[in-house]
Amino acid sequence: MDTATHFVMGLGLAGLSFVDPVVASQPTLAGAVMIATVLASQAPDADTALRLKNNALYIRNHRGITHSLPFLLLWPALITLVIGPVFGFADFQNLSHIAMWSFIGVAVHVFTDLFNTYGTQAARPFTEKWIAWNIIHIFDPFIFGSHAAAIILWISGIVPPAPLFVTLYACIALYYIWRTVVHARLTRNLKNKDIHHSPGERYFVIPTISPTRWNVVKAKPDGSYNIGLLNSGRLEWFKHAVCSTHPAVEHSKSHPDIQAFLYFTSYAVAEVEKVASGYIVRWGDVRYLHRKQFPFVAVLVMDNEYHPLNTYVGWLSSDKLDERFAIDPGSMKL
Repeated sequence: MDTATHFVMGLGLAGLSFVDPVVASQPTLAGAVMIATVLASQAPDADTALRLKNNALYIRNHRGITHSLPFLLLWPALITLVIGPVFGFADFQNLSHIAMWSFIGVAVHVFTDLFNTYGTQAARPFTEKWIAWNIIHIFDPFIFGSHAAAIILWISGIVPPAPLFVTLYACIALYYIWRTVVHARLTRNLKNKDIHHSPGERYFVIPTISPTRWNVVKAKPDGSYNIGLLNSGRLEWFKHAVCSTHPAVEHSKSHPDIQAFLYFTSYAVAEVEKVASGYIVRWGDVRYLHRKQFPFVAVLVMDNEYHPLNTYVGWLSSDKLDERFAIDPGSMKL
């Protein structure tokens, strides 16, 4: 989920902590738990600081080890060791409640991230596989809006926190179940909707911010992709993406920034443009489609002997990329 959603979920878990009678009976402990759950809801994304060095390093590592199984325990331990003394708690009972709710905050963060398209390496150290269930958009209006409304009701004193947030999270759980069932049904029925279906093709249904609109990626046996939209049950294909076989593409794979991009995604295609200075290799992740473009890219500029000159990894539209690298509109696509 996005940072804002993780933040309101941290506050929501603080409200839910009032079901714990020890927390509900001690205002100081309740305050410590609130700080702990908010920190815990953000802690796995501490690797965002890698952006300060470069985007490629961030993309390769974001949602990696900080979302792994060992960090499910490490983050709560660190938070408890910091928050406990700040609020004057040194006894095991109070510290254990801070640790428990910190653990819940971290676990909810990692678990909800599994439902997005970005994915996490939540099974590390057993595997570095990116786990992405493609069920919930990174920003979901219902999840954010319901948390915001519940927090307002809590702060205003209209509804006590325990029943309010028990109700909220029961609804959130049902919402996740509903979205999971819908996603499974849509994926299962896609080949029946696709009149161009051929044996060996695989379908991936990608969530959008709208609950009735889903991006669809069809992986073909030849390594190419068809990209379409499923809108209120109607399937429409509008792009075919094929990875270029130009030698510049193979040379680009040896660059660390391109390697970082390909480490993160298995759904990348490359295109090559010939310019006066050499070649521009543009890798795009077909899962992320916006206005019929792939804005999540890794771009490498090379000279005519395939030596790297410039690079970029991250989110950028085609127009912005052309502007960034001063690409001649008359350049030749290979």
